[in-house]
This record gives sequence, structure tokens and C-alpha cells, in this order.
Amino acid sequence: MSITIKVENLSKAYQIGQFGTGTISHDLNRWWALFRGKEDPYLKIGEENNKFSEGTSEFVWSLKDLNFEIEEGCAIGVIGKNGAGKSTLLKILSQVTAPTKGVVKIKGRISSLLEVGTGFHPELTGRENIFLNGAILGMRKKEIVRKFDEIVDFSGVERYIDTPVKRFSSGMYVRLAFAVAAHLESEILIVDEVLAVGDAEFQKKCLGKMGEISKSIGKTVLFVSHNMDSVRNFCANSLVLKNGMIQHFGSTDECIGIYGETININRHQWIGSKGSNGCLLKSTKIYSLENNEFDNSQDLYIEIIFEVKVEIRDLVVGFNLFSKSDDKLACCVVDDYNPQPTIHYKPGVFSKKFKIPAWTLAEGGYRIKFDLGIHNLVKIISDDGELIFDVTNKTGNGMRYLTEGSRMHNSIIRTNWEIK
Repeated sequence: MSITIKVENLSKAYQIGQFGTGTISHDLNRWWALFRGKEDPYLKIGEENNKFSEGTSEFVWSLKDLNFEIEEGCAIGVIGKNGAGKSTLLKILSQVTAPTKGVVKIKGRISSLLEVGTGFHPELTGRENIFLNGAILGMRKKEIVRKFDEIVDFSGVERYIDTPVKRFSSGMYVRLAFAVAAHLESEILIVDEVLAVGDAEFQKKCLGKMGEISKSIGKTVLFVSHNMDSVRNFCANSLVLKNGMIQHFGSTDECIGIYGETININRHQWIGSKGSNGCLLKSTKIYSLENNEFDNSQDLYIEIIFEVKVEIRDLVVGFNLFSKSDDKLACCVVDDYNPQPTIHYKPGVFSKKFKIPAWTLAEGGYRIKFDLGIHNLVKIISDDGELIFDVTNKTGNGMRYLTEGSRMHNSIIRTNWEIK
């Protein structure tokens, strides 16, 4: 196979902090260094892209010395923590921004979907935006006309196609935007996390479409997502970025394992003050009654403490359970919503507890993220107050759990969760 994308010594630096002081002198110094064939004098002191450490330089490397090749017709996942440089890499490949150093060689036309509604004008209708966005992506008018019905049918927004897109939901936005990008006759498709906005049915449809264009048509696809299941199912190989540098480039299973190790620091308690609409999340905690080690033979308890500032009806408290590589495993609600009687919270501080019975979790690493919201109306807290913990298996029992069909499999959780 021929090489579609080749990246050599790719680096991108950004200036952080406020602009306006010394900018002209910096430009003059850069020009003088370039004139003499020297390196940029400011980028020599640039620091690595690590949002968790305080730096002294006013420049930071968002990407640093990336080298890789992607063959034609491959589907490549790009994974890493927030701030690792994933979006910057895709913007450079999409020619939205230029690299500070290095060379990018691309063979073929690129269609990209970097954020919801890229290239859309809110005052124009869906129909008009298809032609506008298609033109921005490089489609000719005849090509758009020929594929118009197919694009509308795939997006599923036919009823609203002559409505200004400012009245579209974010899900309708991304449906239409992805439909245009997916039907562009390009050699490379770049998708950056936008599918998380769509519903599960549309995400499945999009992944199927990307698989079709990658395998049948031979289009190269770069796919950024925090959903490890989607990356695993769609991409044979992946690229792991950490602090703007390539940590690993290889099989997706290897990459997901390495990515999981980067988020391996346990946190059994979170303390803070997050929220709005008269409700604040104050702390979260996971513990066992026997000791600080979490073995799957023990009951585990999750405690949520929140403060209500004003009287709230129908407040729902819950959390999502993930593996350490961010695969979603379960969704749990502490307060089962029941419209009669209505749940009232008067001002005060409240504590809710959830019990995970022994033998529920298999050995491995887990993450818990919490939600607070008013039923069917408002999300107050979404995926916050994160806890990270490991479950051991000292007894050697409980490694195989009974699943549907009475067959035994190596599962992560049992199906019989209990809410206390």
C-alpha cells in the first residue's frame, strides 16, 4: 500500500499568557535568527505540554517531534488525555493551522469534522449549509447536487432541511455536518470526538459508514475518541499521545492498555465545590469497612455529599462506572425517580450512599464519575467528582461471572447490581 500521510519531526508551539508585551521584539529576533540560519531563540526554552505542572516559559510545545506514517485505506485511532495534543495534530493535518517545525506530506484530498457545526452559518438553512459546507470542504456544485438526497437521508433531518440551523439541536448539527463530510469524495477523513454529541443509534450509523468508506472505498480515516470501545471496534491500529509526544503507535489493544496505564493514579476521595442552579457537589468517596484495600470479596461503599442552596424538586443523584481506559460499564441512580411522591430537597447538606456488593466487580481498575440533575430538565453536574480505584482478587474466586445464556465468561461486572 502507498503512504497517504507522512509526518516528519512535527512540532507545534504556542505562546501562553497575555499577548502584547515584547511581541514585535520577538518577531524581530526570530527574523534575525532565521536570516542567519539559526533556530528560534524562544522555542529553545519551550516546555512540554503538561497542564498539571506550573512552568516558567512563555512558550509551550503542544506537539513535539512527531514521526509516523499512515498507509492508504487504514483506520487509525488517536487517543490520549485531554490536552495531549490530539486536536492540534488533526488541525495541522487538516491545514487549519501550520506547524512550528517539521513536515507533513499528504497524498489526496482531506475532509475533516473537527467540531460540531464546522463551516455552518447559523442563519442559513440546512439545505443552504450543505452547499456552503460542501464548497468549503472542496466539493463542486454538481457533486453536491448529485449527492444531496443521499446526504439528507443519512443525516435524518429531512423534515428540518429548510429550517435555519440555529434552531437545530447539537445532535442535529453533527448529523448534518458528518453526513456532508462522509459523502465528500476525498481520500482522507478526519473525525475529532464530535460523534459523542449524537445519540447511540447515530454513533453506530457513523461508525458503520466510516468502516464502509475505509474498507470498501479505501479511504484513510483518523478517528479521535475517548470511547475506547468505539476505537477498538473501528481501528486496527492507534496512536497514543502524551504531553504532545507519541507514547506508542501500534495495535489498538496495545495502545488502549498503555493509555490505561497513564491514568493509573488512584483517588479514593474527591473534595471540591462544583455545581449551579442552587446545588453544589461537595465531596465523593469510595471505601470498604475492612481496610483501605479493595478486594472483590468485600462490600464497597460510595458516598456522595452535596449541598442544596434553594429548595429543589426532582433532584436525581447518580454516577457512571468506567474502566480505567474509559469504557463505560454501568450507569447507577441513587435516587430512583418517581413522580409520585415528588422528591423534595430543602436547603441543607445531604449525604447519599451506594453499596456495591461483594463479588460484583472483577479484578482490575475502575473510575467513577458523578451526576446531579433535575429530572428531564437540567444537568447540574455531569461526569465530575471522579474517583479512581483498583479491585484485587486475593482469594482467586469470582473471576468468572454468569452472564446471559448461562455461559461463563471473563466479565468485568455482574449483572445483578443492588441499590441501597
